[in-house]
Amino acid sequence: MMFRLAFIVAAALNMQGNAFTIPSRILSVRQTTKNFKQMSTPIQKTVKCDPIVRNMSDAIAEDSSEPAKKSAVEKLKSIIPPANERKKLIPLAMMFFCILFNYTILRDTKDVLMITAPKSGAEVIPFIKTYVNLPTAIGFTAIYSKLCDKYDQKNVFYLCTIPFLIFFGVFAMVIYPNVGVLHPHSLVDSVAALLPAGFSAPLSIIRNWSYTVFYVMAEMWGSVVASLLFWSFANEVTTVDEAKKYYPLFGMGANVALIFSGQYVKWVSQMRGRLPPGVDAWGVSLKYLMGAVVAGGGAMLGLFKHMQDNVMTDPACVDQEKQALKKSKKKTKMSMKESAQFLMKSPYIRDLAILVISYGMCINIVEVSWKAKLKAAFPNPNDYSMFMGNFSSCTGAVTLFMMLIGRTIFQKFGWRKAALVTPTMIGVTGAAFFGLQLFAPAFVPIAASLGTTPLMLSVLVGAAQNILSKSSKYSLFDPCKEMAYIPLDQDSKTKGKAAVDVIGNPLGKSGGSLVQQILIFGVGSLAAATPYLAVILFGLIFAWYKAANSLATQFEAATEAD
Repeated sequence: MMFRLAFIVAAALNMQGNAFTIPSRILSVRQTTKNFKQMSTPIQKTVKCDPIVRNMSDAIAEDSSEPAKKSAVEKLKSIIPPANERKKLIPLAMMFFCILFNYTILRDTKDVLMITAPKSGAEVIPFIKTYVNLPTAIGFTAIYSKLCDKYDQKNVFYLCTIPFLIFFGVFAMVIYPNVGVLHPHSLVDSVAALLPAGFSAPLSIIRNWSYTVFYVMAEMWGSVVASLLFWSFANEVTTVDEAKKYYPLFGMGANVALIFSGQYVKWVSQMRGRLPPGVDAWGVSLKYLMGAVVAGGGAMLGLFKHMQDNVMTDPACVDQEKQALKKSKKKTKMSMKESAQFLMKSPYIRDLAILVISYGMCINIVEVSWKAKLKAAFPNPNDYSMFMGNFSSCTGAVTLFMMLIGRTIFQKFGWRKAALVTPTMIGVTGAAFFGLQLFAPAFVPIAASLGTTPLMLSVLVGAAQNILSKSSKYSLFDPCKEMAYIPLDQDSKTKGKAAVDVIGNPLGKSGGSLVQQILIFGVGSLAAATPYLAVILFGLIFAWYKAANSLATQFEAATEAD
């Protein structure tokens, strides 16, 4: 009886399909009995399961399925953050929602204002980004560095965000209604008569100076509030492990803002058509748009105060010892020159800067060419604004999808692979857009078969390029970049982040703009410069790949050492 029981157990443990293999230890025992004399010499032999063993096989199969069911339930539970993490992640996501809601409205509005302004166009954008936006960013970085030395991060946040909201409210209510008096059209016309036609774009900046200021403030909202202030605060309250889990999903709620704000812009654009004749439709729209921006900014400040009062003081959410150590540590005060030298000595910060500058240059090189096509297709401000509203909604929807798979990319492939998705996406979609420009005659029959024109086909392909590039940026590039700051020391986090995000971002865009200006002066037009822009785009992507791989190695080492 004992032999038979041992035989059955051994069979059950070594089953393969409808057969099992008998270990040599059991066989050696069997060879001493009469019942198993036929199994005399082989070390292992395969025989068919009898009904008893088959029943045991079924029982074991049922038992083996139980851990799988448990693991599935555990996996489902692991998706939901614990209470202490939800307490900080939900308000952070809502803050990001408000920031991106505002930025989408500001981004669409600044383009409509500047591109459709009198005697202006898409060719003005490179000059604004090079000669206005970049110096403003450098000046802000110097001021921000001084503020960080003098005040804590909470007060710096308030000091940097409130002036933006005041300006946008004043612009809609006071400045825009009086642009006829404030803009020096007659003076600029007299100067333009004495200068070559090539100076028309720089003169448009002066002619429409209030729009230029609005354009720069809208750009700075993205660099300062979204990239610098928000992510600095998020990095302060989250750990590296939490960031890896939640940063890709973190912006999901926020990118719903792209859909909502896009539809809000579209609704405001449609409302203009219902206004009576003689009413300044765009002026009314601006009041609605900037009213939403001020309201969104107020909600953001309220959420920030809530987190300061209820999250930053909760030991379950934030390590209080680390916070106390940061506050007690004496800040190192450095001049602008010393700060620049400190940052330039760090290969970690340099690689981060290359990533940000490369993205800015790449997106600018493609975007300006696309916006020139967009103005040709939609010369009316209402139509242009409506298209941009739909564009923003599509960007939000695609970004949501990208964020759903972003967490999987981080978990399965790691930081390095996730960081390489955005340059790959820009390279592939950029090649498609520039290919359409370079080989336009070949696409005429295709456009006709689709029931559209080559111009509209260029607009749609450019829109797809922008949507896919920006969605990969929001879902993967930004989380990768922000995770990279977490292992750094406090000085590198604050001043390094300010230099990389506030200067690096406009430097990339102005760098792309400067390249376009040089090519336009060299070859005569933006269209003629297309082949050269395509080559430069792929050169930048190569440098981006190299810096991302270098930074990945340093980040992994810093994370292990932390």
